Amino acid sequence: MPFIVGQIYNRVADIHRVYGGQQRSGIITPADTPIIFLISGEEGHEHGYVDRWRPDGVFEYFGQGQIGPMEMKSGNRAIVDSWQTGKAIHLFTSVNAGLRYEGELVYERHHYERAPDRRDEIRDAIVFELRRVDDVADHLDGVEPITPNEEIDLAELRRRAFAAAEPTPERVPANRTAFARSRDVRDYVLARAGGDCEHCRREGPFERANGTRYIECHHVHRLSDGGADSPCNVIGVCPDCHRHAHHGFDRVAFNQLLTARLAEVEPRRRRQRQP
Repeated sequence: MPFIVGQIYNRVADIHRVYGGQQRSGIITPADTPIIFLISGEEGHEHGYVDRWRPDGVFEYFGQGQIGPMEMKSGNRAIVDSWQTGKAIHLFTSVNAGLRYEGELVYERHHYERAPDRRDEIRDAIVFELRRVDDVADHLDGVEPITPNEEIDLAELRRRAFAAAEPTPERVPANRTAFARSRDVRDYVLARAGGDCEHCRREGPFERANGTRYIECHHVHRLSDGGADSPCNVIGVCPDCHRHAHHGFDRVAFNQLLTARLAEVEPRRRRQRQP
């Protein structure tokens, strides 16, 4: 079901009956669908949640936990892991008529704030910093990709891309924004493709300003294209194959073909224990 920004939806009929998930939580994580629903609204203020948009386009969303310090588990952990799992984050604002859809967001980082809980006792609250997927995609459209050379080879681009897929504050410097991490993944995937579609093997249709053939990135495990993901979920394709993946009558079967092809060009890495 496509959600339209600004449209009002019914939580029970349009979310839980279709996708399932927790019925009383502000963070809904359906078991069988790669989606995370976030519900924001003024009623959360009584529990110490003060969600807000920042001037730089970041939405600060308070995590789960009404009493005592918030813990990095359940829905909170799902938001942090969304970069690697490929789960799409959809934000709704609670209004009198129902839930107003605000759009798809991507996790950038999180921080902790001292804030009151439901008992009005001060505790550590987790605040997630999220950006609109479209903002990240639009930003990348205006930046030419890096191509491998003597200083930055394919192996180094791959290392950066997989590092970007694990964006926890403990392992990523503060200046590694969603824009920067998205670019790391995009640069590696395009360099891996080498100017040829990774599905149909045809050369990109024209030459970029930097001399490389034009290829696009497609996220095979996301509900919408754009933002960032693991290199294991992103394939470099020509514009024809990209539109086919999104608009073809057989797009489900076609994306299965792309997924199989991606497994050949980018075998999944086993997650290594962090020191």
